[in-house]
Amino acid sequence: MSLPTRLLLLGAGRSASALIAYLLRHAPAENWQLTIADLDPAPLAPVLAAHAAYARAVLFSTDDAACLDELVQQHDVVISMLPAFLHPVVARVCVRHRRHLATASYATPELRALDAEARAAGVTLLMECGLDPGLDHMSAMQMIDSIRARGGRLTSFKSYCGGLLAPDSEGDNPWRYKFTWNPRNVVLAGQSTAQYLEDGRPRLVPYHQLFARAEPFSVPGYGDFEGYPNRDSLSYRPLYGLDGIPTMLRGTLRRPGYCAAWHALVQLGLTDDSVRLGNAASLPWSELVAACLPRLPLPHWSPVGWVTDYLQLAPNSPEMQLLTWLGIFSLEPVGLANATPAQLLEHLLLRKWALQPQDRDMVVMQHQFEYELAGLVYANTASLVVLGDDATHTAMAKTVGLPLGMAVRRLAGGHVAAYGIVLPTQADIYEPILHELAAEYDIRFTEGEEMCLMA
Repeated sequence: MSLPTRLLLLGAGRSASALIAYLLRHAPAENWQLTIADLDPAPLAPVLAAHAAYARAVLFSTDDAACLDELVQQHDVVISMLPAFLHPVVARVCVRHRRHLATASYATPELRALDAEARAAGVTLLMECGLDPGLDHMSAMQMIDSIRARGGRLTSFKSYCGGLLAPDSEGDNPWRYKFTWNPRNVVLAGQSTAQYLEDGRPRLVPYHQLFARAEPFSVPGYGDFEGYPNRDSLSYRPLYGLDGIPTMLRGTLRRPGYCAAWHALVQLGLTDDSVRLGNAASLPWSELVAACLPRLPLPHWSPVGWVTDYLQLAPNSPEMQLLTWLGIFSLEPVGLANATPAQLLEHLLLRKWALQPQDRDMVVMQHQFEYELAGLVYANTASLVVLGDDATHTAMAKTVGLPLGMAVRRLAGGHVAAYGIVLPTQADIYEPILHELAAEYDIRFTEGEEMCLMA
């Protein structure tokens, strides 16, 4: 019998439940020995109890460089579910010990700097194999390759994705949103100028206007949404082979009303993360908001009056109703000392937007294509909706963890031939993953196409 393939999973946090279940399911047949390394491995004990012959959990701190080095050296394939800023550290150790790496996170410039060294070492750094990035690449490239195979010429590509709440879990939250992934990333979302293309012309959206320019659209069976552009849509043109396309936009999805209310928070300065305020933890939220206004409010004004005057909103507007629900006009203490406004907002939202045990989340992705073929113009959409089971087995965990697990299965089985930085944009990677997602988990895109006009 051949020696087992030794897999190391770094991190067992919020999005790892589906990944761990997938790895355990296939470990016996694939002859894997799985080690899960986490700062708190104790909760994994009941999960691993029935799999002791081929799975174990060990204590691991990201501050322990010697432990990381030893763990990587002892395994054949490393899977990182650590925070993205730690991936370059892990990748360098993997390259040094000639171990393959798979993650769900972006191939950042710092990681791409390791490409040549990884190639020379015969190491695969398989990146962007989760949801977004990940499933977005795989499904988009499947559609793009199909259109090209029929002789079509793409003229527009827009893609949106969002981690939201299932409709039956929205009732107690008028924002219709709760945290299903890193809360800090949600609070700091979009804090740079967004760039995209529209009819051949570059479009720039500065952060202070980003949430004021959301576009509405709908997904059949799941209602209305709005999307705002992500940071740099232009960088995806070469990745998808779309350098000459006139319209290119990637964006994030929210339910209607979210963006306008978040825009108000941006205008108030409550998403700023650049300076610590030196505040006391007992500072009331209403006083923090007052401090953000351009002039001191009159003593007899209410906090709501201060903000409606500054933002030029009606007191009963949807935006003000959402802000009031958050509690930012109340005497409630901010709860953190010497924090940035963004940290204080995150601290508040962690309580207001926490998934409850019975809550179900929902992942929504939609690609919108336009292309020319045989003198005609066609519009094509591909929509994906995945519902979570509960607050642990979330749609986010499924759509991040399952594609990553499937990518690892192919990597460990020797079915990924390339070395260096590898993304799932080639058919030999994305086709089997999309097929397995549909056949085994009923995670599939629904397509629609219509002819628009003569080209």
